[in-house]
Amino acid sequence: MSTEPESREDTADAVDAEPGTPGAEAEAQEAKAQETAGDDAGAATPAGRTGEPGGEAAGGQVSEAEAELAAQRIERERIERRKAEKQGPISSGGKLSGTAAELLAAVRAVESGEKPATPVFGESRPAPRRPAPEPVRQPQPVPVRPAGAPAGPAPETVQAVRRVLAEGGAPEALAPQAAALLGEGADASLRADPWQLLRITGVRPEQADGFARALLGAECGPDDERRGRAVTVWLLEQAALSGHTALELPRLTTALSQRGVPDPDAAVQSMLAEGEALVFQDALDEPAAQGAVHGAGADGEEAEEGDEERPVRVLVGLERYALAEESLADALARLINSVPKQDGSAEDWERAAASAQGSAADLIRAVAGHGLVLHTGQEASLAEPAALLRAAHGLGLRAWAATHGPLGRDRFARLLDGPSSAASPDSPAPDGPAGPAVATVAGLLAGGEGPGRDADGALDLDLLVVLDAPQLDVETAALLAESLPDGARLVLAGDPAVLWSVGPGRVFADLLAARICPQVASRRPDPGPLGELVSGIGAGELLQVEAPGKEVVIVPARDAGEAVHRTVQLVADSVPRAIGVPAEETQVITPGHGGAAGTRALNAALKERLNPGPGRFGGFDPGDRVAYSPVPGRTLPGRVVKADADGLHLSCAGEAVVVPKERVERSVRHGWALTAHQAVGCRWPAVVVVLPGDAAQALSRPWVYTAFGRADRHLSVVHGVEQALPRAVAEVPAKPRTTRLPVLLAPQVPAAG
Repeated sequence: MSTEPESREDTADAVDAEPGTPGAEAEAQEAKAQETAGDDAGAATPAGRTGEPGGEAAGGQVSEAEAELAAQRIERERIERRKAEKQGPISSGGKLSGTAAELLAAVRAVESGEKPATPVFGESRPAPRRPAPEPVRQPQPVPVRPAGAPAGPAPETVQAVRRVLAEGGAPEALAPQAAALLGEGADASLRADPWQLLRITGVRPEQADGFARALLGAECGPDDERRGRAVTVWLLEQAALSGHTALELPRLTTALSQRGVPDPDAAVQSMLAEGEALVFQDALDEPAAQGAVHGAGADGEEAEEGDEERPVRVLVGLERYALAEESLADALARLINSVPKQDGSAEDWERAAASAQGSAADLIRAVAGHGLVLHTGQEASLAEPAALLRAAHGLGLRAWAATHGPLGRDRFARLLDGPSSAASPDSPAPDGPAGPAVATVAGLLAGGEGPGRDADGALDLDLLVVLDAPQLDVETAALLAESLPDGARLVLAGDPAVLWSVGPGRVFADLLAARICPQVASRRPDPGPLGELVSGIGAGELLQVEAPGKEVVIVPARDAGEAVHRTVQLVADSVPRAIGVPAEETQVITPGHGGAAGTRALNAALKERLNPGPGRFGGFDPGDRVAYSPVPGRTLPGRVVKADADGLHLSCAGEAVVVPKERVERSVRHGWALTAHQAVGCRWPAVVVVLPGDAAQALSRPWVYTAFGRADRHLSVVHGVEQALPRAVAEVPAKPRTTRLPVLLAPQVPAAG
């Protein structure tokens, strides 16, 4: 399931304040998302009574962290190979004060998903840089360790870096991270270029400037080439956190000027010369507009007046995401342009389609003759991919589905035909009597779940259906598409109205807009008042719905304190009594982690009511509900089992997980209350959505749609944003992201029309 470690309320200063820039608040990363909480009263939109009104589990054999880390290692190998063709946890920190304490607190807050301690650190945590390990040809489960640190740096390297950090006034506790990022000789690298401190998650330019001044003295200045290069990379990383795979050059240079870089163009050129990013000129289809950039002749001279030059936009992107987007385009073009494997005759496929109903028949017919098909719909539409998988299995295809987390996997497995369909290393082959099966995306790529790989390294399957496709970031999508064998079929299925991926890219939306393959829109709506309410939100209208069974209830709250009080009352008393859903199957969702009614405040209040205790292990007690992030961008709801010398023992979707004590603060938080991004891909019998007054600016149509759509039977809305809620639904769509996938696909694939 997707997640975002944390908030993003101050991202407006990362690049600029315009919508769609990396500095704008990105609904796609709540890890990376908005953090607000509230105040005020208000109410009234969906109908329901005032004042009253899932856990899913099942087994998975491979831990999410193991699967994700192995998949990341494969991805790094792939990127290194493509480049060749084209040419540690933070310790406690000891006793710190002043600037060093602020810096360490900010870094730890970002990494653990907590609100930064000062406005200077208002950004949510970026995906940490990962040192390149030795290539791994056959993915194997690996020991759980912090993402981005497959191997710890040598103790002597850490000690040397610690001395440099102390000399520059930075927290010595950052030494393991700096040593892991910079490798052997990290201390010398930091002395030679102090702005490399910006590569550490949570550090911002102001902090790196102070470190550089302490080390360089009079030699330090805003025009230093090293500073310009580091700030440029940092801005591109912030853009990636907001979902962009590249930035338009004018926007990047403007942001550099705002960050005090006197010669932005020179800074960009210096960064490009170092190979840390790539520059692109993408032709535009529309006529040249004011300010459009035109191409130059082959000899570098400007085109003559009589020449017809197509307008272009100049983009700059980090190499990692640029290469992933190119790889994805190549792999998708291969699927679209190849002839699908025929394990059944056209008549067999038509008979299978005729036996299905409605748009499920359309989906089967589309998949019969195409390598890539897109399927859109709400929760009820999942019955159609399930029908497709059963039909494909009946025709002899090795058919698999993949979800983004174990909760979604187990839910879809039950829909396919009972929990026995859930994949594990010991599961029978998909063409055996068990029928089609389902795995997690990370487990599939790492080899811990699913059919494994054939002799050529491709996934050993004929049909793959990826659910919750809007959650695919460009790197994961590239790895999946490249892993499919020739002749395989890929179906991307999901609800385009939900929040986009935490990672950069908007793969599903880009493919829908490109119209390069068949698209099947489900005609199966979600039933009941909840289905009517969520469908209306998707269309931009907050409807008044009849809820005779208390399916939707509005609970006004005048301020944040009352919002917290009413939320606890709903979860502990009203929903169990009036709806029959116990507290452990009710999920609270709120716009952010911070504030008086954010996840931290709500979790504290809910713990006190539902599982009081002294917090014997890092603030946790047996029985606590938790949200565990094994790697950045992924959250697993779970429960604390016990704690011992090995660490904190959790049960996440039926899987036993042990989190070492040094990682607890960074990767585990209480989980009675989640953000909407953390909840994507999951549903619960009852959901309480908390909208405090100061959450108004964090709301958007995708956020409301996602949060309200997590409820199966009952939705309570603790409402304190007055007219901001219907206004957000009607007027605040998803913020745009800058991507290159449509441009890359256009010359390779003809439009489907």
